Amino acid sequence: MHRTTEQHDPMAHLYRGLGAEDTGSAVSVILKLRGETCDIDCLYCYEKRKEAPGGARIEAGQVRRLTELFSGRPLAVELHGGEPLTAGRDHVAEVLRELAAQPSVVRVSMQTNGVLLDEQWLDLIDALYPGLQIGISLDGDAAGNAWRVGYDGQPVYPRVATALRLLADRSRRAGVIAAVTPTVLGRAEAVLDHLASFEAVNAVSFVPCFDASVQNPTAAQGRRLTASRLLQRAAVGTPKGPAWSISPDQYAEFVLAATVHWIGAGYFARLKLEPAVSTIRRLRGLGTGFCHFSNLKCDHVFTLYPDGRLGSCDELPWPQAQLTRLEQVSGQSAVVAAQRRLPLLNQGKALMERCTTCAYRSACGGGCVATRWRQDQAGDQDAYCDYRMRMIDGTAALLAQPAHPAGVWCRRVRWRPRTPNSMRDVAAFLARWDRPNAPRPPVRLHTSAHGNINTVGLPGVHEADDLDPAHPQWREAIEAGVRSLVYAVTQDWCLVTYDSCQGHPYSGLDLPPVERRVGVLPRDRTEYAQAAAALCRAVSAAATDLPAAVQVTVGRAELTCETTGHTSHVLDLALRPAPGHSWPAYFDAVDAATRAVADALRGERPTAGGDCCCPAPQLTAPTVEEGRRG
Repeated sequence: MHRTTEQHDPMAHLYRGLGAEDTGSAVSVILKLRGETCDIDCLYCYEKRKEAPGGARIEAGQVRRLTELFSGRPLAVELHGGEPLTAGRDHVAEVLRELAAQPSVVRVSMQTNGVLLDEQWLDLIDALYPGLQIGISLDGDAAGNAWRVGYDGQPVYPRVATALRLLADRSRRAGVIAAVTPTVLGRAEAVLDHLASFEAVNAVSFVPCFDASVQNPTAAQGRRLTASRLLQRAAVGTPKGPAWSISPDQYAEFVLAATVHWIGAGYFARLKLEPAVSTIRRLRGLGTGFCHFSNLKCDHVFTLYPDGRLGSCDELPWPQAQLTRLEQVSGQSAVVAAQRRLPLLNQGKALMERCTTCAYRSACGGGCVATRWRQDQAGDQDAYCDYRMRMIDGTAALLAQPAHPAGVWCRRVRWRPRTPNSMRDVAAFLARWDRPNAPRPPVRLHTSAHGNINTVGLPGVHEADDLDPAHPQWREAIEAGVRSLVYAVTQDWCLVTYDSCQGHPYSGLDLPPVERRVGVLPRDRTEYAQAAAALCRAVSAAATDLPAAVQVTVGRAELTCETTGHTSHVLDLALRPAPGHSWPAYFDAVDAATRAVADALRGERPTAGGDCCCPAPQLTAPTVEEGRRG
C-alpha cells in the first residue's frame, strides 16, 4: 500500500474570495424583481421577514448596469422574489429582452410559486428567452404544503399542481424546491413519489427549515391581520422555534430516506435530487455548482433589490448583508472592497474556520454560510456540522452498497477518507489472494527501530509489498502489535486485508504518532455490506471492555488502483486515542484494547442478512394539524 501527504490551503478550498482581476469565474445574481412582494403568504417566508419596502420593480436599465459592473464576467441570473411574475408581463418582457442582449449572461432561471403561470406567460418566455429555466416552489404533496397559503389562509397547492401540468403539456421541464417541514417528516418516499409523478419535474431540491432562531411573527402593515398572519402568529413564539421548523438531524434522516428511495425506485435516471447529487459528486472527488458544497460561496452570490440595494446572498439577514447601492458603486474593485469589510461576511467565514481541520471537509465543502450563521444565533452550530456528517456517512454507505440500503442508518461506520490511498494493482491482488497456487516471489522486508515493516526499514510511510496469507513471508510482513486483528479478519472472517499498522509513537522523531489499524478490501458489494454490519456489531460488543484511553472506529474510504485509476470501497478498523487522552496514555492501553477488539471480532461473522446494531430511525408522519402545532 502506498500513501503520500496531501498539502493545500484548506480555507481556500472551502471559501474562495471574489477577485476583481479573475473575470473567468462566474457569479450568481439574484434579481428580486418585486422585492418581497408576493401574491401568496407562506408562513415561513424568509424574504418577508426582512421587512423591506415593496411595490417597486427592477428595471431593464439596472440589469444593464449589472453586466457593466461585473465587466464581462459570466453571470448566472435568477429572477426571484417575492414572486417575480407579479411584476407583470410587459415589465418582465423588458427584463428578458435586456438579459437576452447581454453576451455575459450565460444562464437565466426563474423561481416562482407557479400560481400566476399560464399559457400567456409561457408564450412570452418562449418568444423572448426560450432557454429560461423554471423552478417551482412546492413542498411535496398537499399535506406537505400546509405552510404555503394565500392571504386568506387557504392552500395554494391545487393551483401550483395545475401549473406543473401546464408545463408538461408544453413539453417544458422544471425543477422543484421543496421545503422540509414537520408535515413531510417520515414521508420522504411518498413525497418524492408525488413530485416525481409530475411529468414536468426533472429536479427536486429539498431545503431545510432551520428556523429555530425565529421567535417573532413577520411585521404586518395595518391593524387588521390577514388570515395567513394569524396562522403565523399561532405558530411562533415557542422555545424551540416556530412550528414549521425542523432540527438538522431530522433533515438528515429525511434526505437519506429520500436518497434511498430515489435510487431504489429508479428516479435517478430522470430526476436530479439535491442535496444527494452534490454529496455523491463530492464523495467521488467531482465538482458541483451547488454553493453549499463548493468554494464559490457568498462572495460569488449577489442580490439586487428594486431600490438599488446590492448585497450578498439573499438568505443572509438584511440589512446586514447589504454591500452597497448599484447606482453608487464604480466597479468590481469597489464590490470586492465592500465584501472584505462587511462584518457579516467576515463573521460567516470565521464560523467556517472549524472546517479546516474537519475530516469531512473534502465531501462537505463547508456547507451554507447563511445557515451556519442562523444556527450559531440559535446556539446550535454543532448540530449543523453533525447533520452534514450524518448525511455524508449515509450517502457513502449507499454508494458502497446500493443493494443493501440498511447500511445508510448505521451511525458507527462512518466516512473516513484516506487521501490518497492507493495500491499498485487491486484486481491482481484480489485474484492472487484467492489463488493459493499462484507464484509468489520473495519480497524485501526490513524493520525500522520503531517497528515499521517496509521495503526500506525506515519509520514513516514508505513502500511496502502487498502480500496475502499464502505468501511464505505473510506473517513476517505483519507488525506484531496488529497480528491478532489481521488474523481475526483474514482467518475467522475470511476477508481480504489491504493494509495494517500496529501504531507508532515515533518518540524523538519529527513525525506525528499513528494509530493501530487494519484495512479491509471486500471482494464485492455484498461482502462489503456484510463486513460493515459485522464490524459495527463487533465494535459495539467491544465498547464496554475498552480502556478509557482508546476508542475504536470503523471508516468507509476508497482505495485507488494505480494501474487502472479505478477505486474500490474499503473499510478501515482503527484504534484511536479517545477524546481527552494523550498519545502516551493511548500506547499504554492499546494492547489491552486490541485484545478486546480481537475477541469481539472472533465472536462475530459477516453473514447474509446480518444487520448492524444501529436502530433504523423511527420515522413517523404527523398530520397536517400536528405539523402546524409543532
